[in-house]
Amino acid sequence: MSAESRLAALGIELPSPPQPMANYVPFRVGGGVLYLSGVGPRRADGSSITGVVGADLTVEQGYEAARLCGLNLLANMRNALGSLDRVDTLLKVLGMVRGTPDFGHQPEVINGCTDLFVDIFGDAGRPARSAVGLGSLPRGIAVEIEAVVLIKG
Repeated sequence: MSAESRLAALGIELPSPPQPMANYVPFRVGGGVLYLSGVGPRRADGSSITGVVGADLTVEQGYEAARLCGLNLLANMRNALGSLDRVDTLLKVLGMVRGTPDFGHQPEVINGCTDLFVDIFGDAGRPARSAVGLGSLPRGIAVEIEAVVLIKG
């Protein structure tokens, strides 16, 4: 089943691609690779999940924030490539979690994004990955995620 078919079968509708918040582009393509800028947990209504995981938000709420980041990354992938069916492999994901100083569950939070990618792309959606904790993120968002994608062909 194609990635676009899986998306439809799961009843997932992608949001509009998020617009950059500063002086950068949402993606670049070079050498058959798509580089996606970091995105936050922006909801369809334009609001974002903000707060500190481990204080204001639970791990489960952080997971949902990471899933929203994944949906926004998918929207940027489709915008860049015309179709998710052009994705060969998710090569790398860098997930950043705004957490308390003693918070240690960044991997479980970032699973919200990579579980979504596996649902859509199968094993090709299981990337090499880093999940790190930070004291702050832009505009107080709880999670930011960037990705590198190998393009088919």
